[in-house]
Amino acid sequence: MLERFKVPEKDRVYVSHERIRAVTEAIFRHSGVPASEAAGSTDVLIKNDLRGVESHGVSNGLRRYVSEYGSGKLNPTPNFKVTRESKTTMTIDADRALGTQVGPWAMQQAIDRAKEFGMGAVAVTNSGHLAGCGYYAMMAAQQGMIGHCMTAGGSHQTVPTWGSKPVMGTNPIAWAAPARKMPPFLFDVATTQVAGNKIGLARRTGAKIMGGWIADLEGEPILEEIDPPNNGEYYLLHIGGTRENGSHKGFGLALMNEIICNELSGYGPGPIRRTPGGHFFQAYDIEAFTDREKFLDDMDELLKYIADVPPAKGFERVVYAGLLEDEDEKKRTNDGIPYHREVIEWFESYCAEAGIECDLR
Repeated sequence: MLERFKVPEKDRVYVSHERIRAVTEAIFRHSGVPASEAAGSTDVLIKNDLRGVESHGVSNGLRRYVSEYGSGKLNPTPNFKVTRESKTTMTIDADRALGTQVGPWAMQQAIDRAKEFGMGAVAVTNSGHLAGCGYYAMMAAQQGMIGHCMTAGGSHQTVPTWGSKPVMGTNPIAWAAPARKMPPFLFDVATTQVAGNKIGLARRTGAKIMGGWIADLEGEPILEEIDPPNNGEYYLLHIGGTRENGSHKGFGLALMNEIICNELSGYGPGPIRRTPGGHFFQAYDIEAFTDREKFLDDMDELLKYIADVPPAKGFERVVYAGLLEDEDEKKRTNDGIPYHREVIEWFESYCAEAGIECDLR
């Protein structure tokens, strides 16, 4: 994560992952989520925080989810319904479940099919926010497979290339692949210049928004650095920002996400129906394609080769996707997760009203 999004040292409250996990899980249960799914949803958020993906951890996600459970937008006790199934595929109606409730289960279904048939894929409809895609792709990598996850829709705040009104969500995508000794490859990105939640992080930390990240309400890219605007005052831009810089590539990736997550699943066009979005989970059994042990050795050789590339002037080293996140996870597991004091204050206020024990300082 870019330095501008990190919590300033003066505002940091370091909390052990065990403590924040216990309180977060209790808040999910207080919202009516069954214990096992509360634990699963909590694990998604805390893993994101441990890996430094704070835009999709408890800081931004949890209070939104609590509000959506309270309003009835999300169903805390969903009944997942299989609407179509084959040996290698499955389509699920999630019954308005939060994405973090259905996501781990759906990804495991894909993994189980891949173990038996070489590949597995699961499409999920009628679900809420997924809290990023990396966690689910890593589930497959941790079980010796290649994992893939994407989601589409939901926010509908991104303008297409040359467009004046938003069509897509941030439509993120993730891939993960294991290695033997090197940290695994984990590529987890939005198909926009900046993840939507990072605008919120910038407001909290006082950071600036770089030129070319967002557009005004006429769809015109804002090319100068500005203070982060409020919700409803801007649109997001696809990767590339402008046509000259390749925004058609980001738009094309986002549109493919939309097609796989919503049209292929039968959910229907998200930009037209304004659905909360669909998700897609896929696993590849390496042994079905090649020798797994050779693959792991080859991955080590490849990733080490990349990490050993001499850096250009002004840079300390070359990294690949997943390397910094692995280092963050090790450090934060030992030292605690640095949360903004405003986040801790929200936890304390909510828990005081709900009667939940909250020992985070």
